Amino acid sequence: MNKTKKEVIIGFLVGIIANTLGTLLYILLFSDLSISETFNAAIAQGHIGSILALGAILNLVAFFGFLRIKRDYRARGVMIATILTAMVILYYKLF
Repeated sequence: MNKTKKEVIIGFLVGIIANTLGTLLYILLFSDLSISETFNAAIAQGHIGSILALGAILNLVAFFGFLRIKRDYRARGVMIATILTAMVILYYKLF
């Protein structure tokens, strides 16, 4: 596998993990319900996009961290993960 492609994939995985951890952290800090109950309530009330967007804040840390240590291709992977998250949010907002 090409080294550049591998770096982008690593960045993408870091972005997905950071988004997941950010979302779970937000739910644990600000919700009185369990994680699954919060997700079900958010879907029912149409707020799942907002929760995912708040979880994506951790992607900023990963993105700028990779830029700071000169790992531009990993930062590109984090950006791709963030764009994917934005498309998922758009899907939930439209449908």
